[in-house]
Amino acid sequence: MITARRTVFFISDGTAITAETLGQSLLTQFNHVLFEQVTLPFIDTVAKAERAVNQINVEASQTGLPPLIFSTLINSDIRDIIMNSQSKFFDLFEVFIGRLEKELNVVSSHTIGRYHSFVSNGSYDVRIDAVNYALGNDDGISTKNYDKADIIVVGVSRTGKTPTCLYLGMQFGIYAANYPLTEEDLFGRYDELPNVLLPFRKKLYGLTIKPERLHRIRSERRPQSRYASLHQCQVEIAAAESLFLSEHIPYINITTVSVEEIAATVLHVCGLQRRVL
Repeated sequence: MITARRTVFFISDGTAITAETLGQSLLTQFNHVLFEQVTLPFIDTVAKAERAVNQINVEASQTGLPPLIFSTLINSDIRDIIMNSQSKFFDLFEVFIGRLEKELNVVSSHTIGRYHSFVSNGSYDVRIDAVNYALGNDDGISTKNYDKADIIVVGVSRTGKTPTCLYLGMQFGIYAANYPLTEEDLFGRYDELPNVLLPFRKKLYGLTIKPERLHRIRSERRPQSRYASLHQCQVEIAAAESLFLSEHIPYINITTVSVEEIAATVLHVCGLQRRVL
């Protein structure tokens, strides 16, 4: 039950991805508050900072509450401008940088955009190759390269196989293919794997979902169709889970799980080693 609303700004002189990631992780602990989120990346000049302050102050005036700001601003002059807004300012870098400087006995460079220099070109190439692999082996389009897969994600249509594979490739450099379990697969050979998957049994990981949620997802794509009917979703999910159990395929119910959590679970359960940081 939502008991409060609050505006949150994620502000950075870079992409603001770090501010978003850390800030959102903290905000998940307050599930009775609805957060209206605004991201302001590349605030790297005084003029941009002043425009941001105007936006923040307008929001404070309209809502009657100071917005929360999660910042990864490096430039102290720009940071000071933002800090003087009508807000509650949380400096995510300051929390850690000072303590790290003390522990390492080294002053930080305070340089914008250092993350990309921290990641090697080799890691970038691995990410691109893994993403291309996921795209080329999506939804059973091609099965001839399954021998190169680190994992093959299986499940009925619209259970999140594609985003999971793309995330595994982009974030971890994992070569992930996915195979859709069709009616022919599920009901043509009761509780048996499709022939194409038999040689790769140890690479399989299943995704399932509550039928009611699948019904809503499919209805957005094909409303009033047999494909989207609740009954069809129920029988497909039941058959897929029966197959997972009979074939000892590990699986996860993704109904309330984010793609990040799915990917982390896959890595852990399957013992996969990430290729990139």
